[in-house]
Amino acid sequence: MATQKLAVPPLSSVLNLFDFEAVARRVLTPNAWAYYSSGADDELTLRENHSAFHRIWFRPRVLRNVRDVRLETVFLGSPTKLPIYITATALGKLGHPQGEVALTRAAGTRGIVQMMPTLASCSLDEMMDAAVPGQSQWFQLYVNPNRELTRKIVQHAEARGCKGLFITVDAPALGHREKDMRTKFEIDAPKVQGSVSERTQGAARAISGFIDPTLDWDDIRWFRSITKMPIALKGIQTAEDALLAHQHGIDAIVLSNHGGRQLDTSRSAIEILVEVMSALEHEGIVGKMEVYVDGGFKRGSDIVKALALGATGVGIGRPFLYAMSGYGQEGVERALDLLKDEMEMVMRMLGARSLKELTRSMVITKDLTTHAGVSIRDNLSEQIYEPLAYTSVDPAKLPASKL
Repeated sequence: MATQKLAVPPLSSVLNLFDFEAVARRVLTPNAWAYYSSGADDELTLRENHSAFHRIWFRPRVLRNVRDVRLETVFLGSPTKLPIYITATALGKLGHPQGEVALTRAAGTRGIVQMMPTLASCSLDEMMDAAVPGQSQWFQLYVNPNRELTRKIVQHAEARGCKGLFITVDAPALGHREKDMRTKFEIDAPKVQGSVSERTQGAARAISGFIDPTLDWDDIRWFRSITKMPIALKGIQTAEDALLAHQHGIDAIVLSNHGGRQLDTSRSAIEILVEVMSALEHEGIVGKMEVYVDGGFKRGSDIVKALALGATGVGIGRPFLYAMSGYGQEGVERALDLLKDEMEMVMRMLGARSLKELTRSMVITKDLTTHAGVSIRDNLSEQIYEPLAYTSVDPAKLPASKL
């Protein structure tokens, strides 16, 4: 069973994404919570993804008619009612029996894009079948060394109507996620990529051992030969690689550090965004390639900051898993509604009536690259964040060489 049968607060009492996280921590099984919440090593990047937004400040404009605020935009040719998409997250059934299908349905009712994960608990067909007519869905791909299997997966996604192929490029090896590694993987693995070989060190290691570490820029040509879907690279973390992506004809990039689950002390995606947009502007290619960003977004103000800095859109993963874990599809819909309300409020206060009116001049980023010093206390986040602990380890049972 994915969740424990505990009472949850009324959905109407949930006022922000932190509330969903608090509920999820209470209702998820220890193994599920460890998998969803874990980051790499000391989890510095996991926390930096969120805290980086606190070093960006607004410059509001006033005396503008902001009665009507519009949030709709276009992602890879598909209209979306919000500048948000549900990004790929594995093992949805750890949080709710409906798994990723609940995310699909919530995305459909709110008119946004869902990125479907390779390592979903539900099949791609189940997610596609749950979509409403006209709903746009993307497919996230972990590349298998067996290229024939990879080709079949990609072409099946295209045949079912996926509007984009998002290739994960920041996972040539798996991050050291200690919370997750202290648990045992005990559920059925996703069937699409093969069997599980290691169950004693958490869910992540159990389901991702197949990922090909030899993937490189030369493989882009092969992907172009097997699909007509727009191709995006998920996990770009430098301006240099963003420019290489453009040179290779990539349609979109996702600036991401894998939710802080891969290389600890890698920079937040919002910091990378400033560097990448500056490089694209220098080369005169802003708008030639769509730029998405994910990691640490928990407030509508976070999303607005990214859009003002030039992002095409924002991907959100964990918060929707937490909302689904406590309340199913309705929880995800509530989370999206809360973000929509927050974005509208922030844009009114900034003096922007549409996403096109959000400009770089509305934000101050001079402190964004400063990682040292005392930051403002973030009480909501600190109450939710679970620090690394070793209470599950009995020192008396460790061999002498480990002491």
